[in-house]
Amino acid sequence: MEYKDYYKILGVARDASQDDIKRAFRKLARKYHPDVSKEPNAEARFKEVNEASEVLRDPEKRAAYDALGSGWQAGQEFRPPPGQGPGFRHQEFRFNQEDAAQFSDFFSSLFGGGFSPRAEPRPRRGQDQSARLRIHLEDAFHGATRQLQLDVPEIDPSGQVVSHARTLNVRIPAGVTQGQQIRLAGQGSPGFKGAAAGDLFLEIEFEPHPILHPEGKNIHLHLPVSPWEAALGATVPVPTLGGAVSLKVPPGTQTGRRLRLKGRGLPGDPPGDAYVQIEIVTPPADTEDAREAYRRLADTCAFNPRAKLGV
Repeated sequence: MEYKDYYKILGVARDASQDDIKRAFRKLARKYHPDVSKEPNAEARFKEVNEASEVLRDPEKRAAYDALGSGWQAGQEFRPPPGQGPGFRHQEFRFNQEDAAQFSDFFSSLFGGGFSPRAEPRPRRGQDQSARLRIHLEDAFHGATRQLQLDVPEIDPSGQVVSHARTLNVRIPAGVTQGQQIRLAGQGSPGFKGAAAGDLFLEIEFEPHPILHPEGKNIHLHLPVSPWEAALGATVPVPTLGGAVSLKVPPGTQTGRRLRLKGRGLPGDPPGDAYVQIEIVTPPADTEDAREAYRRLADTCAFNPRAKLGV
């Protein structure tokens, strides 16, 4: 089924007050009421507006809806979290059965299709939440602690849903990789009627690094070498996350050759490797001495780099 963005349907912000929501509903209800409206699809739009108002004007239903998080997009495929399908919440919310028959499958999946005016709300575990945490590649190598600010919905004493900022100190273990999730138990949305809070899942995202490129636990980099280092062979320094190390470049190495530094990637069991791709850099012929050196090289080395092309 499709996710419905009730805030977008009413044209209000997620932190809109109850008065804002009521005004938006009255305006749209007049515009789309089937008895008077000449708008295309007026009846369908009126049902959407009525459904959005039913949820957002009720503090408990609004809090339950907000617990889904703000990352959903209107029209996006939606499936209720496990254990919260139709009927799960039907004893927790009271609404007119005749009106509810007009509501969408999305509404029913959240609040159920049954009606029990005598039933008392039951405790309900808080929703899990997810967020992205951008870190530096060095943080993934050494491990680190970072602060993260989240907006958390809650019901204030007046019954309105408000958001407050919460700061968490997150420990980043050494060896995390791009896209890996860190689970923070009990740091998701608060539970209802004393039930446990949900969990917070942080997805790791790396800041771009100027020279190193992660791929899982492996690290890739391009290493410039001089023509004589590539031709004669040499031992050259290579930057890695753990500091500079020495790499032996075999004689006759060509541009594009890839060499491995075992265990020089991100830590783990086993650790990743560092893969070094050779790039031969030609020194500039910007002085007469340099140009003369190139002339002597051309005379000494009878070398045609295009021989394989037949020219």
